[in-house]
Amino acid sequence: MLDFDKGLGSENDLLPSTPPLDEETPFATMMSLFDEAARRLGINPDAYEILRKPDREVACAVPVKLDNGSIAVFDGYRVLHNQGLGPFMGPIRLTPTLKIDDLRALAAWMTWKSAVLNVPFGGAAGGIRINTKRRSVKELEHAVRRYTASMLDYIGPDRDIWTPDIAAEEGVMAWVMDTVSSHHRYTENAVVTGKPKVLSGTRGAKRAVARGLRTILRLAIAEVDADFDKRPRIIIQGAGKVGGNLAQLLHEAGFRVCGISDVQIAIYNEDGLNVPEVLSWRLSHGSLVDCPVEGERISNEELLARPCDVLIPCAVANAINSRNANSVQAKLIIEGAHGPVSARADRILHERGVPVVPDILANAGSVVSNYFEWVQNRQGYSWIEDLVVKRQRRFMTEAWRNVVEYKGTYGVRMRMAAHMLAVQRVSAADALRGVYA
Repeated sequence: MLDFDKGLGSENDLLPSTPPLDEETPFATMMSLFDEAARRLGINPDAYEILRKPDREVACAVPVKLDNGSIAVFDGYRVLHNQGLGPFMGPIRLTPTLKIDDLRALAAWMTWKSAVLNVPFGGAAGGIRINTKRRSVKELEHAVRRYTASMLDYIGPDRDIWTPDIAAEEGVMAWVMDTVSSHHRYTENAVVTGKPKVLSGTRGAKRAVARGLRTILRLAIAEVDADFDKRPRIIIQGAGKVGGNLAQLLHEAGFRVCGISDVQIAIYNEDGLNVPEVLSWRLSHGSLVDCPVEGERISNEELLARPCDVLIPCAVANAINSRNANSVQAKLIIEGAHGPVSARADRILHERGVPVVPDILANAGSVVSNYFEWVQNRQGYSWIEDLVVKRQRRFMTEAWRNVVEYKGTYGVRMRMAAHMLAVQRVSAADALRGVYA
C-alpha cells in the first residue's frame, strides 16, 4: 500500500498532489467553493490548511488472474478526506476512467454533505480503475475482493464505511462485506451500505436520492420567488438510478416532466412526457433510442437549453459550464449529480438571477440512507420503509432550513450558504478535537 505523495507509479497512474487548477474540473470546482466559504467565514489559517488537504490518500495494486489464465494488475485507490465529525464514509466505483482528482473532489463532497445533513461522518472515496464491460463477473469479484483485502487496515464500521457508486451495486457491496467478514472471522455487516436487503440492507435505499431530491424540489419551489406553472415543467438530464426514479416520483406527484435524457439521446415534449412508457422502454432496451413516446429527439446539450421551470441535471459533472450557462432557460436548477454545474457556470447563473440548489444538499438523500443502514446494522434492527421515508424527509427538511438560514444571515447564494454551513461544522469539530502531535 502506497501513499500518493511518494511519487510511485507512472504519470498516468498517479497525478501530482497539487495539480494546476482548471476551473472546469470537479476538483477545481470543489476547491474554489471551499476556498470562498473559508474566506467568508474567516476560518483560522491553521484550520484552513488542515481542511484543504485529505487526511490520507492510499494506492494499491490489484492483481487478478483472468479467465484466460493470465494476470492483470489494476490500480486501486482510496482518498480519506476528513474525520472531524466521525468515521470516514464514501463510495467506491469501478471505472476505466478513474481519476485521483475526481476521487479527491468526491471525498470532499462527502465530507460537506455529511456536515450539511448533520450526520456523524467524514468523507471518503475510492475504487478500482477497471473496465467492467470487458471483464467477467468472476474477474470483477476477484478484483473487488483483492482490493478490499488490500484496504483492510483502513476499512471498518468505526473507520471507513464504503458505499455504492459507479458499477458497484449491491452485489459488489456484498463481496466487500464478505471479504472483510472472512478476515475478521465474524459477520461485519456495518462495514458497507447499499447491501441487498437479505444481507441487512436498508429498505428504501434504491430511491433514496430521488426521494431526497423530491423533498428539496418542493421546498425550493415554495422558497424561490419565481412565476411557476401550476404543474411545474421539469427537465431531468439522466434516466438512470437517480434521474429515472426521480422522473417516476415526480410524475406520480403530478409534476410535468417535459424532458429526459440518457447518454445517447434526449426526448422533449413541452406538454409533458409519458414517463412510465419512457422508463419502461429504457428498461427493456437499455437506451432511449427509438423510444416511441411522443416528443422531439434532441441532444443532451439542446435539452439543457430548453425552457422549463426546473432543470435537474442528474448525469455527469460539469454538464452546465461556462460555454452553455447563458443558454440555460430554467427558472431554478437543482443539482442531482455530483458537481453538474461548474464554478464558472455557477457565477454566471448567479449573475443572471437563476438560483441553484447545490448537490451537497439536493442529492444528499443517499448520505442519509447510508447513515440509516449503518445505524440499523449497529443496532441489529431493521426499520420499516415508512419510517425510513419519514426520517429521511425530516433530515432533508432540517438541512434545507439550516442552509436557508445561512443564506439569509450572510447574504450569499444557496451554494455558498451550504458550503459555509458545512465548513463551519467541520472546522468547529476539528478545533474541538485539536491536533495530535
